[in-house]
Amino acid sequence: MTDALTRTFGALADPTRRAILSMLLEDDMAVTDVAAPLAISLAAVSRHLGVLARAGLIRQERRGRVVWCKLEPDALHDASIWMQGFGQFDPVDVDALDALLARERNA
Repeated sequence: MTDALTRTFGALADPTRRAILSMLLEDDMAVTDVAAPLAISLAAVSRHLGVLARAGLIRQERRGRVVWCKLEPDALHDASIWMQGFGQFDPVDVDALDALLARERNA
C-alpha cells in the first residue's frame, strides 16, 4: 500500500495535477480540453496526465482519434483512510482560514 500512497501523494503534490483533477470532477474531458485553460504545452499536460494515470487517479481511453480522461472517484480512498489515522486533525474551516490570512495581509 505504501507504493500506492507514494504515487497518490506524489501526483497530488503538483498544483497543475490538482487543477486537472478539479476539472475532471465536472465531467470526462478530451486531453485537448484539459490542456486548453492551462498555460503549459500539450506535451506537458500529457506528462501530468500520465502521472495521474499511473497513480490510478484518472483513467484514459481512446475514442476514435481522441483520448479522453475520466476521474477515478474511489482512487483517493486509501489515502483518505491513511490520513484519518491521524485523528488529531480537525476539519479545516476554510472561511476562517481565509479571514485569518486576509487579516495577516492587511496588518
